[in-house]
Amino acid sequence: MKWLGILGLVALSECLVMIPLTKIKTMRETLREKNLLTNFLEKNTDGRSQNVARDPKLSLHPLRNYLDVSVLGGWHSTAPPGTHKVFNPHLSTTFRLPGQPVDLIYGSGRVFGVLGCDTVRIGNLVDVVQPFALIRSQFGMQHAPFDGILGLGYPSLAIRGTTPIFDNLKRRGLISQPVFAFYLSTRKENGSMVMFGGLEPSYHKGELQWIPVSQPHYWQITMSRITMNGLNLGCLHGCQAIVDTGTSFLVGPSRMITIIRRLISARPVGHEYVVTCRYVTRLPTIVFTINGNNYSVPPEAYIRKNLQGVCLSSFAGGTENMSRSETWILGDVFLRLYFSVYDRGNNRVGLAPAV
Repeated sequence: MKWLGILGLVALSECLVMIPLTKIKTMRETLREKNLLTNFLEKNTDGRSQNVARDPKLSLHPLRNYLDVSVLGGWHSTAPPGTHKVFNPHLSTTFRLPGQPVDLIYGSGRVFGVLGCDTVRIGNLVDVVQPFALIRSQFGMQHAPFDGILGLGYPSLAIRGTTPIFDNLKRRGLISQPVFAFYLSTRKENGSMVMFGGLEPSYHKGELQWIPVSQPHYWQITMSRITMNGLNLGCLHGCQAIVDTGTSFLVGPSRMITIIRRLISARPVGHEYVVTCRYVTRLPTIVFTINGNNYSVPPEAYIRKNLQGVCLSSFAGGTENMSRSETWILGDVFLRLYFSVYDRGNNRVGLAPAV
């Protein structure tokens, strides 16, 4: 039986763990090339994930949609999609199998397996008895180009009774500071970086602006206003925003996203929204006001051109399904523009323009 371990591989620099991230072809692009995208989207929707959220034994991440994940840490496999490097627990003398079943549900699929524990090495840092999920079967993620998922949210998001790897590193004093940071390069291939235990200031311009975490679950903060072309787009009395490298797009309430699509003249084509490429530079900038500072996202950032030369919108709806209050997700479209720091010691997020 093959097992797929949810782990990440990293490299160590002195006093600071820095992991190069490599840009890859996304699962969406792979499915589109094989003419499988429409069928996949019809079978794997956010609504399907919502319908099974009642069982307390399930770990539900309905907005964790890995269709558009385009960076990997450490290394990535050049094997065809659907084949993965696997972890064989029988070859490890330190592996332990608690046997707790694991059922993880994402917006783009679902995985089943069991909980295991083993020694995890990050460079020359050693984290012993680290829990992780061993995946025996999966649905909807067979075309994923990555071998596993490394979660960096708060412990309340972890599988019940387990401690996430970042918390173990912090608790055991293996990192100098309880922070991690992301730099997502706008270059086509290499250049992106994730940092553990500190940050490298050469990756951002100006001073970091710190924002308190409003709810320690996701990396969730309070946002005061969203505007485009001078028009207020929701968030009239303040709203919540989740800063999330695991989400590719800018995600908000469906009603607000519909208004944005009208403002940028995006038209539906299948399950995606298309704009005319030659008009991209004329489209309005969207501005997120957070803790008194404006964070602009120009059209060149929120419109992406696929391999076929079609210009697609990077706005998605659906957050009304995850919270009663107005909630937005600032994904990689936003984070390619702004270097981000996640400070667990002070429960805050730092943002500064990326270099």
